[in-house]
Amino acid sequence: MKASTKWLANSGAEFSAGDGRSGYAHLRHYSVNYREWGSGPPLVLVPGLAGGYELLGPLARRLASRFRVISYQLRGEEDCFALRQHFGLADLVSDLAEFVDWHHLESPIVMGVSFGGVLALEYAARFPHRLQQLIVQGAGARYEQGLLPRVANAVLSRFPLPSDNPFINQFFNLLFGGKQKPGPLFEFVTRQCWQTDQSMMAYRLKLLNDYDIGSRLQRIRVPTLVLAGERDMLVSEGSLNDLVCGLPDAEVCSLAGCGHLAFVTHPQRVAKEVERFVRHASLAAV
Repeated sequence: MKASTKWLANSGAEFSAGDGRSGYAHLRHYSVNYREWGSGPPLVLVPGLAGGYELLGPLARRLASRFRVISYQLRGEEDCFALRQHFGLADLVSDLAEFVDWHHLESPIVMGVSFGGVLALEYAARFPHRLQQLIVQGAGARYEQGLLPRVANAVLSRFPLPSDNPFINQFFNLLFGGKQKPGPLFEFVTRQCWQTDQSMMAYRLKLLNDYDIGSRLQRIRVPTLVLAGERDMLVSEGSLNDLVCGLPDAEVCSLAGCGHLAFVTHPQRVAKEVERFVRHASLAAV
């Protein structure tokens, strides 16, 4: 029996990477739900501020044709009561390091998007010999308190918001990089992002206030690909340039017509650039 178009749209199945192989890694501070797809060189995919690894489905599905893609839920993604104990960016980076060790990955490729890109950069600076290549999309050298982040921070931390309010969800257009037509993709993004507890989104936003990796970029010794959406409204040109210029071995790739959510809206383009970069970096290392 064929699945109806309406069912695919409502379930988000068309954007899923598939069931893959799932499990739990028991870390010191939480038991992390993770999922794997595909086979090949291991690539650890770090999710963003909201939406969990499910939001990475469109990208993970394409990367799985070339890599063993491993993604996981950040601390607090499935348990907002994790906020009863204070934790910071350094703790989330430690979670990532422990997760990599749990999988016995000696030197994986690490890729992070948005908030996950910040964690990936911090991981590479702190553990420069524990990854092979680094890829980030939607991240800069520092977090800048522009109008959109300030409004999001204030609203998320003070007012309970309905996840199905069309007016509120229009703000997601800023993440898309422009007006997005109503449809399955927009519904998938908004529905998946609201799966993350509002208090956790607000908390993660506050963790970014002290993020500035500029003085530590020289510690990152691996080849790095910086993917930048041409219409990304959350990463300034200055922050992006400081990131690329501060990295010892970096390549920047501009994604024309893409916003902050390029990994969702243009997963084929992002996957193609990742595959090209890894192939060239691997050949150069031989």
